[in-house]
Amino acid sequence: MYPDAASFIAAERAAWRPYEALAGLSDKQLSRPLEGAHGWSGRDLMAHFVFWHERKVAIARELAVAETSASSARDEAEWNARGDSMNDEARVRWARLPMAEVRERFQTVFEELRGVLAEVPQSRWATTPEYSTLFPDETIDHYPMHAGDLAAVLAAAG
Repeated sequence: MYPDAASFIAAERAAWRPYEALAGLSDKQLSRPLEGAHGWSGRDLMAHFVFWHERKVAIARELAVAETSASSARDEAEWNARGDSMNDEARVRWARLPMAEVRERFQTVFEELRGVLAEVPQSRWATTPEYSTLFPDETIDHYPMHAGDLAAVLAAAG
């Protein structure tokens, strides 16, 4: 648990820093599926994080003005019903986007989430049981799950 939003945001930013290297790769380097990354490409990894972070931005926006988040309830229900198929479908949808859009959203969503979280009263997301793990689960606790994917993408890029 973090004592305040600023502490969480600083920890999240530090945990995210290694993934920022993806932005420096060429389109070709980002497009190659890799066995060491579960068949994902760097682009897929970027899209995966952005897909989930955009959903968390929506939740944070709701929590900035209300005690609860309808988006959070919908996300949880959808995940419980569909699970990893959500990731698979998102990967397919993101593969159709122009690389410039993927890069733009990758560059902006993380700062957007941090900015919106700074506006949410801490009692709504850091100490409420329903939301206390929501943001760490999709950020600080999620990033290490993809450290091997990131290493494979960076190694393949040289």
